[in-house]
Amino acid sequence: MRTPAGKECTYFFGDYYRGRNVEECRLLKASNQQWTPDLCKSCPVPLIEMANACQFMRLRATVARPLTALLQRRVQITAYCEKTHRNVVEPHVGCGECHGLPLNFKIKE
Repeated sequence: MRTPAGKECTYFFGDYYRGRNVEECRLLKASNQQWTPDLCKSCPVPLIEMANACQFMRLRATVARPLTALLQRRVQITAYCEKTHRNVVEPHVGCGECHGLPLNFKIKE
């Protein structure tokens, strides 16, 4: 569904049926975090979903204030691979085990 920032995100839910105006981020709701529409502007989840569609990667979100942006709250993402049972360092790329390169793209030595 399209977020208030205009990006597609599978975790965003909006119910506008018959005059309702219910919006929520189900990823933050699962972590018991408070969601506001301004968080969607800087959220990395839509970009992660476009770059990596691994079915084994699970995302966990927290809302924090980084030191560089003293007043703005931001969504921080950690990822876990359920296939390899380890944390994913770069969620845009994945763990590296689930989706290897095709044979024609391997580097020859």
